[in-house]
Amino acid sequence: MYLDLTFLSRRSTMVIMEVPTINSASLCGLLEDDVPGVLVLDCRSFLSFNSSHISGSTNVRFSTIVRRRARGGLGLEHIVPNEDTRTRLLSGDYQSVVLLDDRSLDLSQVKKDGTLMLALTALCRDPCGARVFILKGGFDTFSTDYPEMCTKPSPPQGLSLPLSSSHPESADPNCSPCNTPLYDQGGPVEILPFLYLGSAYHASRKDMLDMLGITALINVSANCPNHFEDSFLYKSIPVEDNHKADISSWFNEAIEFIDSVRNKGGRVFVHCQAGISRSATICLAYLMRTNRVKLDEAFEFVKQRRSIISPNFSFMGQLLQFESQVLASSTCSSEAGSPAIGNSSTVFNFPVSIPVHTSASQLSFLHSPITTSPSC
Repeated sequence: MYLDLTFLSRRSTMVIMEVPTINSASLCGLLEDDVPGVLVLDCRSFLSFNSSHISGSTNVRFSTIVRRRARGGLGLEHIVPNEDTRTRLLSGDYQSVVLLDDRSLDLSQVKKDGTLMLALTALCRDPCGARVFILKGGFDTFSTDYPEMCTKPSPPQGLSLPLSSSHPESADPNCSPCNTPLYDQGGPVEILPFLYLGSAYHASRKDMLDMLGITALINVSANCPNHFEDSFLYKSIPVEDNHKADISSWFNEAIEFIDSVRNKGGRVFVHCQAGISRSATICLAYLMRTNRVKLDEAFEFVKQRRSIISPNFSFMGQLLQFESQVLASSTCSSEAGSPAIGNSSTVFNFPVSIPVHTSASQLSFLHSPITTSPSC
């Protein structure tokens, strides 16, 4: 079925285009045939995409400020940020581009100022020779019909370790931060396939780190040692968990460190004392910068995986300032061809209705009730 698309380009000329839909069965057939000329662009939110998505798809995302200022004028670099993929697209390597959102049946149900519409506009303004389709029924229909074609986060599985910290490769028993009871900390969790969050206790268990496939650690504390420097790469961020600590000055170094490990195929474990405040703050900053999401969205994403996170009030303020920097930097390339709009203030609402999962980790050796320690 073909539909008319009317949008306003940067030159304010009206363009009419017909956009066909593709059903789940047809897309599944293309993916099963391993057709290299198919690019799937998922226009759902960062949270939805990371919860589950079609294998091999790319998440299209940009901040609300970028969307507001774009007015139909976003460049293709915002839609396909990966330079190699964008080059292939412009070179005509892709025969088909499939756009999808949550559940739209056709273009008439797509939000006019939504991500999918902006992506479609950008693709039309930069002709690439590929046929552009909208997935009928969106991800909801496809994931119901073909769950095997969708991927989900793979939390750590199969670890069966004793709760006692008397393991021969555990940390120095005189290190009080590493002796915080395990039930006060929950278990280490996967934030992203290459990024894990946990406590000093977890960082003192080499057997646990090995089982997780960790290759590097970020120690966000001033008093807990780096136990296995002969085995892992370490980055120390010596900040205290109080209102005077300037943790934001370490954001860029931490982000660069995580990316460097990721680019080498490694995995980073970020910890502080209890894995609640300082290390969570570093993970939030990483998600905000690399995924161009606001603080509240990143906070919800991490809290769904480790329900006990609680950065102190000062750290939240520093993250809000960092958010404004991230959003400002992401608008620079779109402002040249878009009308300026007055800046609006950012207000952070602490998520208070997020369900607390009964298990803070999928590790089989951690099923104890979780209570938060007064010290983070």
